Amino acid sequence: MKELYKIHAEMCKVFSNSTRLEILNLLRDRELSVTELIEKTKLSQANISQHLSIMKSKDIVISDRKGKNIYYKLTNPRIIKAFDIIKEILTEKLKKNYKVLR
Repeated sequence: MKELYKIHAEMCKVFSNSTRLEILNLLRDRELSVTELIEKTKLSQANISQHLSIMKSKDIVISDRKGKNIYYKLTNPRIIKAFDIIKEILTEKLKKNYKVLR
């Protein structure tokens, strides 16, 4: 069981970075090339590549070379469920805090 917690913690490290969360969200519905990810995030190729490398090492994304382009997609679409649940909880919290401040 401790091994499962260790793997879980390692995977959750992906969720601890806003850029990786943005990439995760962009990949929710389809695979994208590195070029497309650069265009959508406005980040450098080096920055995107670094984050994709981390995500790949945690088995969150896989890559597929098609000609000159490398495309990335989620290894398992259920990862988005975890992303969405956390996002919903945080949205509720922000709304609650906003009401308190008003």
